[in-house]
Amino acid sequence: MEYFENEKKQQRVLLVCVDTGEYDAQSSLDELWELSESAGAEPVATLTQKKDRPDTATYVGSGRLEEIKNFCENQDIDVLIFDCELTPTQIRNIEQATGIRTIDRTMLILDIFALRARSKEGKLQVELAQLNYMLPRLTGKGAEMSRLGGGIGTRGPGETKLETDRRHIRRRMETLKEQLKDVKQHRDMLKSRRKKDGVITVAIVGYTNAGKSTLMNCLTDAGVLAEDKLFATLDPTSRALKLPNGVSVMLTDTVGLVRRLPHHLVEAFKSTLEEAAEADIILNVCDASSEEAYLHLDVTRELFESLGCTSSPIIPVLNKWDRVNEKSGVIPMVSGAVRISAINGTGIDKLLERIEENLPVEIRRVKLLIPFDKGRIVAEVREKATLLEEKYSENGIVITALLKPDMYGRLKEYVVD
Repeated sequence: MEYFENEKKQQRVLLVCVDTGEYDAQSSLDELWELSESAGAEPVATLTQKKDRPDTATYVGSGRLEEIKNFCENQDIDVLIFDCELTPTQIRNIEQATGIRTIDRTMLILDIFALRARSKEGKLQVELAQLNYMLPRLTGKGAEMSRLGGGIGTRGPGETKLETDRRHIRRRMETLKEQLKDVKQHRDMLKSRRKKDGVITVAIVGYTNAGKSTLMNCLTDAGVLAEDKLFATLDPTSRALKLPNGVSVMLTDTVGLVRRLPHHLVEAFKSTLEEAAEADIILNVCDASSEEAYLHLDVTRELFESLGCTSSPIIPVLNKWDRVNEKSGVIPMVSGAVRISAINGTGIDKLLERIEENLPVEIRRVKLLIPFDKGRIVAEVREKATLLEEKYSENGIVITALLKPDMYGRLKEYVVD
């Protein structure tokens, strides 16, 4: 389902939208423009028609469809992209009327996801989403497609190619679900191990192109792909981050969100999103220079609340603060938010302080004097806590460490000023 990347020349596209008043059509079209660029296409223009409801046959009216046809002929348009989810009948009618290949918003996003997926799980999730989308849209071509069956007990004579294709897709979907189940079990084992070892997790979430990967690289030197494109990052990446107080946390970069994200993708990536929702701390990152910064923060927060994330602290992070122009009036004031610029490091110290303030357990920084015959305690601190300093004295081993409450309770007799 790759529409642009495999083409020898960059495909010129026209973006089409019907404004029914249900959502901000212009903002959605602006995002569709960025999506088409991320897919490797060249958006030429946008066309909007105001209607109470879309036309059931061609989505737009017949007069506007004629305008689209003429525009495509004059501007050498290769592909039409509709800012909606079209039915198979609508796609067929539009292509017959204009002679131009037609796709919808969901097909475009699926295409981008297919291009960006790198991990095994990411590829499985994308393929499953594509098949879920494709299955109800398969259409037969009549009796001429009928053929005799060739397998014993598999299909009867006269089964159409349509029926064969549907059965093949369903089988493939079941295989993908089984493979994803195995991957999920492996991830659950790793998650249980992290919880057992007391690993604190911090998830970076938010709209696509908000600068999450740039922030990840800024904090951990993770080398994550960071481009000014929508969905530059698809597969989650985890790296260790040592906070200024010495506590180490696991930082995870997640797939970005867009408005009206197709439910096929929400369902396919639900396990990945749920893992982020189960993090001890969530960084809700948005592009502070965007006029829709408030909306992006709210949509992300509502999504994670719907996934059951109600106990973990969510820290709003206003990224790209260096781009905010006071004269433009785009000055997001969000309660408890941290203003940063991941590209130049501004405000990162404040962000790290906020993460420390929201750690799930109270960490004590203490100095201990451990007798020489209790050397095993030093080994335990090194393994299960954060050892900051270690030196030998006449009376024993002096260590400075960060201890959780349970370990502090066991070792407080060794605490020295």
